[in-house]
Amino acid sequence: MLHSVPLMDLLPFAAALMAAGVVAGLLAGLFGIGGGAVLVPVFFQTYGLLGVDEAVRMHVSVGTSLAIIVPTSLRSFAGHLKKGAVDVALVRFLVVPVLAGVVIASLVAASISSDGLRLVFAVIAGAVALKMFLDRPNWRLGTDLPGPVGKGVAGVFIGLISGLMGIGGGVLNNTFMTLYSRPIHQAVATSAGVGVLISIPGMLGYVWAGWGASGLPPFSTGFVNWVTVALIIPITLLVAPYGVRMAHRWPKRQLEIGFGLFLLFVSARFLWSLT
Repeated sequence: MLHSVPLMDLLPFAAALMAAGVVAGLLAGLFGIGGGAVLVPVFFQTYGLLGVDEAVRMHVSVGTSLAIIVPTSLRSFAGHLKKGAVDVALVRFLVVPVLAGVVIASLVAASISSDGLRLVFAVIAGAVALKMFLDRPNWRLGTDLPGPVGKGVAGVFIGLISGLMGIGGGVLNNTFMTLYSRPIHQAVATSAGVGVLISIPGMLGYVWAGWGASGLPPFSTGFVNWVTVALIIPITLLVAPYGVRMAHRWPKRQLEIGFGLFLLFVSARFLWSLT
């Protein structure tokens, strides 16, 4: 639903979101991720400072994150595709199961409370942080990807969890592929395609799920806030390279620990907000 709001009332909202974009861009560049795991908690805190209704605050954070991921994942997928790094057969296979997972996530988002969404994010973020702390290169579940049933279950899970968390699925798909002995470069490239499968239907699903909801911030369509989308995309693209430069000064293991600590902090913050 679009809101008619005086320009002066929007200026503090826009300024706070631009600051959030700087933080998200630096962290996304520093930790080498798509940004959803960073954007959602940053949006949640920013919307809280701006007085957005707590009943819809987490939903708008997730839905808006998915909308922002759309152009970045499309651009990333096109680039990886040109280099021939994408497992195109896997992306094609995952279309149906990932879409099914995202649809389920949209249906859940239409009925789940803000507390429920925060709990999901906190639990998965904590689990990913634990993986970052304990991960070993020799951890494997097999020498190749499982059969259709195994890949289908994985696709539904990736789509469902990503849709509930507002992420592009990169962390989850990378984990899935590398556990089955696929090279990390192929996993990252293929995850860009998975991000397209998640972000576009996910964005549309959150528009539908929040259609007509009360307490939405200005210029929102369902649970997607277009002011945030318009401000964050160019800012994150501008700032992220500085985070990348910082990342190249740190050893890979330190980056993993750093990102794990960030996710652990976010998980603890969300869990604390539920008490």
